[in-house]
Amino acid sequence: MAFKADSSQDLERATSSDLIESNTSVALGMSEIPNMKRGLLVLFICGLGQVPALAFTEQEVVNADTEIIREFRRMPEKAIQRAVLNHARGLAIIKVLKVGFGVSGKGGEGVVIARTKHGWSGPAFIGTGGAGFGLQIGAEVTDFVFVLNNEDAVKAFSHGGNVTIGADVSAAAGPVGRHAEADVAPVAAIYTYSRSKGLFAGVSLTGAVIVSQEDANHRYYGKTVTPTAILSGNAAAPAGAHRLISAAE
Repeated sequence: MAFKADSSQDLERATSSDLIESNTSVALGMSEIPNMKRGLLVLFICGLGQVPALAFTEQEVVNADTEIIREFRRMPEKAIQRAVLNHARGLAIIKVLKVGFGVSGKGGEGVVIARTKHGWSGPAFIGTGGAGFGLQIGAEVTDFVFVLNNEDAVKAFSHGGNVTIGADVSAAAGPVGRHAEADVAPVAAIYTYSRSKGLFAGVSLTGAVIVSQEDANHRYYGKTVTPTAILSGNAAAPAGAHRLISAAE
């Protein structure tokens, strides 16, 4: 599930609370996310006219995440600066759809890549989903980029389980613009960046975790391959991932 966001929107730095809010919410397993995105949530968001394009194949997700990285890098004064990316041990890119009309739901798909001794790895697929209750009306699409600043952050995405940003690994809003040049030493395992499009009104009590998508990895690589093998560089990146790798360099 990838959507093309409006490149004119301003970049907003995100804290971990953008994805993790309240433990009163219900976390969804990845087997439920496809039903969510192809069901009521997608129909509702499309009906509101908030998002012009959908992507469901793994290659479409990779292509959309490539554009997200490019857009985050070229925004004047608010871009992710080269100093931050040069220090990064990995990048996680994910687009999250959040909608609500009394009952809220959100789901998203993306990829994570890691820096190896031979360059950037191929993409390992990740996803998120959740549902909750509260007074809320509207829809929002948010592009997230997580800069993984150390090997512990990469390992959190490598073991194939759930990753809770701010709990399993520390997180902080990433520096942007000129501030990034001075902040060479990271203050957290993950720097978070986000950019939102849409309108969401009211109080929301939702929560989600980021999980590995093993089926998507299998389809994209044409065989069973673990996140560890992908992010260590032991699984050769498919040709379709070369543009994403180039955008991260």
